[in-house]
Amino acid sequence: MPRENPTYILFSNWQHTLQPFGIDQVGAEKAFNLLVAAYSTPNRHYHTLKHIHHVLNTIQVLQGYSNNLTAVQIAAWFHDVVYDTEAKDNEQKSADYAVEFLSNLGISESIIAIVSRLILNTKDHQAKVDDCDSQVLIDADLAIFAANSVEYTKYARAIRQEYSWVPEAEYIVGRRQFLERFLQRSHIYSTPLMLEFAEPSARGNIQGEIQSLG
Repeated sequence: MPRENPTYILFSNWQHTLQPFGIDQVGAEKAFNLLVAAYSTPNRHYHTLKHIHHVLNTIQVLQGYSNNLTAVQIAAWFHDVVYDTEAKDNEQKSADYAVEFLSNLGISESIIAIVSRLILNTKDHQAKVDDCDSQVLIDADLAIFAANSVEYTKYARAIRQEYSWVPEAEYIVGRRQFLERFLQRSHIYSTPLMLEFAEPSARGNIQGEIQSLG
């Protein structure tokens, strides 16, 4: 696998994250292949390995705000591992999946508990003031809001594809409500870096999408 291949880069990242736990190469690779399969199902257009890669890269930038960087990185891998646009309990199922998966790998219970909590906290995309690790994960998850106009347009289209089963008029109402909830907040991001440099772009992109919905 070429070293510049995105999957190779992700695998290297995965290995590095697991390094403190002494998991052998075969076990790490087998676990990675299961994650690749989960994020490569046909119904996914945005919540793919590319999204995980983007989240992990953003976490790297924000790592100074984290108390337990390893737990945040592991949570990033699993936060969308179960993704069904017709379900309301994706975060719970993703957390349950992570608990079983990580237990089988022999990860410590204390780390697993943090990972599970972090995944569950992504449900409403809002971290508590004193929860630095959730702030980092959620800011990284929402970083797409502040992307350049081309990437943001691709994101919006990919989300629509994931909800292709929803009639257009119904989708517009639901999507508008989802986006407006972010604009109604005093701030979308929690980490100082994202608040300063990403917040204005994110609000502009969200307003633009709402206008485009008609």
